[in-house]
Amino acid sequence: MTRAARTAPAVQGEAAPTAASPFWIDPDSDAAQQASRWEREGRSADAKALKRIADRAVAVWPAAENPEPQIRRAVRGATAGKRTAVFVAYNIPHRDCGLYSAGGAPDGQSYRDWIDGFAAAIGDAEAIVVLEPDAVPHVADGCTPSEHHAERYELLTHAVGRLKRQPHTRVYVDAGNPDWISDPAKIADALQRAGVGAADGFSLNVSNFQTNDTVKAYGTRLAGLLGETHFTVDTSRNGAGPLPGNRDEAWCNPPGRALGTPPTTNTGNELVDAFLWIKRPGESDGPCRGGPAAGTWWPEYALGLARRAKG
Repeated sequence: MTRAARTAPAVQGEAAPTAASPFWIDPDSDAAQQASRWEREGRSADAKALKRIADRAVAVWPAAENPEPQIRRAVRGATAGKRTAVFVAYNIPHRDCGLYSAGGAPDGQSYRDWIDGFAAAIGDAEAIVVLEPDAVPHVADGCTPSEHHAERYELLTHAVGRLKRQPHTRVYVDAGNPDWISDPAKIADALQRAGVGAADGFSLNVSNFQTNDTVKAYGTRLAGLLGETHFTVDTSRNGAGPLPGNRDEAWCNPPGRALGTPPTTNTGNELVDAFLWIKRPGESDGPCRGGPAAGTWWPEYALGLARRAKG
């Protein structure tokens, strides 16, 4: 994903919210398995630190091929615990402009079929879906070629409508982050064309590091352009803010970052429906700074995020 870094000093992470998280926690996540492994190996301090990830709700990114089993597993766990499952739909054609997370469905009909299976697997469960990180911002910034714009808007609108047919599913269309498209007016029209009016709102800061205050201020401006539409914020790795300085690939595995506010609906802002961990902390952004392929679990990076977290 293309992510520019804001030039700003690092800030300390926010304290844990007082309200219990309503979201499902995967007991068999990479972080949970790693913590158990380190405990067996005698790395008790590291295992304890990693529980700051393992014991918190992280979004599920279902596979492009056959996503239903992953979704149904999360739904079963969430329903049994009377929790809400959080998902990311990330399979739009021509995804990520051919960069580290390139791929997506081969054509529009394949994507419609994928979304249909995705939605059907959620069923009647309580769920949140963050829809297609980067898809709208990449149209707004021109990275996605113009010949794909009309189809992308149609597919996103279709996806919103299909997911909203599920009675307890909330949908948030991704809108990038404040350092990517700094003027919210430049993305508001694109979001409207992508069907945000039929969704529950938009999402901000997915896989990025902008501080809560920066994102909330930006989101409030954007919400005002969209009829006071609500939004969610990815706080998974923003506890130390973005990497200072204009450095290449500051969005990709930046050093010195920290976990942010744990997932909660107790945001203290009537426009912010939830702080969520959308990016899975400890999964690589791509093959930069010694990292593995995008989406691959990287325990050393995860441990650094956890150690530097506040609280």
